[in-house]
Amino acid sequence: MTWSNVVLVTSGLLGLGSALKDGIGLKPHMGWSSWNVAQCNAASAKYALDTANKFISLGLKDLGYEYINIDDCWTTKTRDSSGRLVPDPAKWPNGIKPVVDQIHSMGLKFGLYGCAGTQTCAGYPGSEGREKSDVAQLTSWGVDFWKYDNCYTPCRQNPRPQTCGNPTGNSSQWYAPMRDAVIGANAQQTNVAKKMHFNLCNWGRDNVWTWGAGFGHSWRMSVDNWGDWASIERIGSASADIYQFSGPGGFNDLDMLYLGSSKINGNQEKLHFALWAIAKSPLVLGLDLNKISSSTLAIIKNKGLIDINQDALGKPATIFRPPGAAAPVKGKIYPYWAGPLTDGVVIGLAAGTSAGKFGVDFKDVPGLQGGRSYVWKEMYTGQTGNGTSVSFDIGLHDMRVVKVTV
Repeated sequence: MTWSNVVLVTSGLLGLGSALKDGIGLKPHMGWSSWNVAQCNAASAKYALDTANKFISLGLKDLGYEYINIDDCWTTKTRDSSGRLVPDPAKWPNGIKPVVDQIHSMGLKFGLYGCAGTQTCAGYPGSEGREKSDVAQLTSWGVDFWKYDNCYTPCRQNPRPQTCGNPTGNSSQWYAPMRDAVIGANAQQTNVAKKMHFNLCNWGRDNVWTWGAGFGHSWRMSVDNWGDWASIERIGSASADIYQFSGPGGFNDLDMLYLGSSKINGNQEKLHFALWAIAKSPLVLGLDLNKISSSTLAIIKNKGLIDINQDALGKPATIFRPPGAAAPVKGKIYPYWAGPLTDGVVIGLAAGTSAGKFGVDFKDVPGLQGGRSYVWKEMYTGQTGNGTSVSFDIGLHDMRVVKVTV
């Protein structure tokens, strides 16, 4: 079966836009973000350094997790007299740069958060009109990652609300100045490792996947993951419609991994991580690593799934419809997923709506051929085999991921 037979829920979409091609974001980024841990209280040097140490002690750095990203609330409520952002001295008693330097010395990277409007979502200074000077400040600290949110942006409502329901234009208009500032700063860096990753957080507005590759290295394709099954279902299913816009240099960002949430069970955690991995989403942890359970730790350390996510080809999996299978239902996790790898094909089998026996004949999988046997391995159970088909009994909301070697 060829990739031209892959099922698309939507049609008429444009191809992948022109990527920035600056050597950044060639694979989905991996790391941790502070917001889900303790919201504003986690935007501190203590959380950043504690998490960096956990990356080392838990073996996460060795698996590719590298970005320690601090979200909203890291500054004071006002800029200084020169218009510069001021790190909150209660949270950053020695400033930002010493923390960045320490994290760099551990072989890790450091990220911060800003906003395209007049304020951040939590009411701290935004970067509208100050894009170039803010990037210069970030660069002076050695910041590696810049998440750029969409609150208090141009709006027909006056005063501007936090989240505008009637914007004055397309969000690309207010992301362009920061894009230009980041491009300018990156162009001054001869060492790719010192260039800044620009993450667009416009919540999937204005079909950002159709233009995001010309603006940043990753882009949020939906509103937030709220840490429940409904969010996993909503975001995961939508990723199948836009897989073709994602690739090396610019990836669809399905939002932080909310593993460890009290709102989801063990099966749902496994499907959450597996689907984000094969969809080539960034793998950004949103949990307190001091409190992680052994079962959740085992999921985020699944090397097979991480290797699939980080495969150099950078092609996301999407849904396909085997003969006799029911049609996809919008907003629901479809059972059958597949995507190409540099040395094979990944198959996802997801029990998104009911438990049962799920299987496929390899001849019906995009990228595989009929009339031959293939060697395969499943990433959660470690089961291996050789043949013309594969099947598993899968519990409700669980998933199996098979790598087929070609």
